[in-house]
Amino acid sequence: MSAPLLQLDFAGRRSHGGPVGIVVAAVGALCLSGVLIQQHALQGQRQGLELRREALLGAAHRAQNVESVAGLSAQTAEKTVRELGTPWSQLLVELENASGDTAGNVAVLAIEPDHAKHRVRVTAEARTLELAIAYVQRLRKTEVLHYPMLDNHELRADDKDHPVRFQISADWRDAT
Repeated sequence: MSAPLLQLDFAGRRSHGGPVGIVVAAVGALCLSGVLIQQHALQGQRQGLELRREALLGAAHRAQNVESVAGLSAQTAEKTVRELGTPWSQLLVELENASGDTAGNVAVLAIEPDHAKHRVRVTAEARTLELAIAYVQRLRKTEVLHYPMLDNHELRADDKDHPVRFQISADWRDAT
């Protein structure tokens, strides 16, 4: 009699898990695919939100620029309207006509408008003080200027002809 043969199998039989193992593996694969799909959707949402944020920030920045440009444009437009409100053509024609009435003995040197007060200051030179006064009286007859007054005058001693430099201030009417 001999002893039965002893077989040692350290690895053992491999079990394929059976039906329970297959179900667990399938559920795990489904969960993994669900998580991947959800991650992809959230990533798309995040990118969309980032684009929207950038667009809003860009719009706010453009709005600030537009407001500052609009503010400057409003200031420029207001200044232009004030300038256009000055009756320049009528004013210059009247000053020139008054100078012509004095036989060219009065020369207008400067015209400084004050838009806020609707006033104009005219600096001129005449050969004599009488001509300067006559020039002011002639300007009182104009329709553009109101209340022209001789503000000051000085005899120019440094000039050989000794002309009288004088300043006149007057109100003007708005152009219509």
